[in-house]
Amino acid sequence: MTRYSETKKSLQEENLAPKKQLGQNFLVHRSTAEAVARCGKISPDDIIIEVGVGLGALTQPIAEQARQVIGLEVDSGLVRFHQEKKDLPDNVTLLHQDILKADFAELFRLSQGKLKIMANLPYSISNPFLFKLIEHQEKMEWATVMLQKEVADRLTAQPSSKQYGIPTVLLKSCATVKKLLTLKPAEFHPRPKIDSVVVRIEFKQNRQEQQSPAAYDYGLFQQIVRAAFSQRRKTLLNTLAAAGFFREAAAGDKAATKELTKDAIIRAGLSPTARAEILDLDQFIELTRIFSSLL
Repeated sequence: MTRYSETKKSLQEENLAPKKQLGQNFLVHRSTAEAVARCGKISPDDIIIEVGVGLGALTQPIAEQARQVIGLEVDSGLVRFHQEKKDLPDNVTLLHQDILKADFAELFRLSQGKLKIMANLPYSISNPFLFKLIEHQEKMEWATVMLQKEVADRLTAQPSSKQYGIPTVLLKSCATVKKLLTLKPAEFHPRPKIDSVVVRIEFKQNRQEQQSPAAYDYGLFQQIVRAAFSQRRKTLLNTLAAAGFFREAAAGDKAATKELTKDAIIRAGLSPTARAEILDLDQFIELTRIFSSLL
């Protein structure tokens, strides 16, 4: 019997069919799980947060390398399965929890420091999960994450490409991203229709490391990036004017708001007719600094 068949059989025996609404795809080969775990570069003293324990295929090799694993699993049936079977290593603590609703301050406490995350993510939560990491970047050390190839391509995209967008810029502002391993659909049950890619996200530890000189309004930066990409076919002038950054300064006058926006874009050394997709990280940061000085 193949590992694929064994996984399918064990799920059927426990009445644990993969839930489509949770986007579950279980690793079926031990060697593949070990290869993914190696991508984490885990040290013996590490406390690892694993997102999506599933059947424990990845949990086992992680636990062999780490001091402790705190596993988060949203599926109550799988949590009950592991509690009844007692099949997880002794250094694994299993929590019935949704990572998108998790208290990162509590995870930070449990990790005894910056978070080190390993995850085989359901495709449906990839973007919300990544934005959650960005939101809590000050608590993050690294994340080694299995994503659909399309998302991995987006995170490592360069300016002027179709894949380049909000996640690319926001993640690049606080982390470095590397593709490490490509997995074919046959590595999973059920088999997805596309390849998966393991990426390593290493977070920069402070604003000085992220950008020098460091003084720029990160909240405003995020607003500008989101506004600029809100309608990709439109120019910077149109998207940023519509976002109304200078509406108060212009006393609500649309024409004056647009004129102030145009002036800010030009001061940043950019063309008002340019589109967001051609701007690199440094240009978005300079735009933020100019907007901030004028606001």
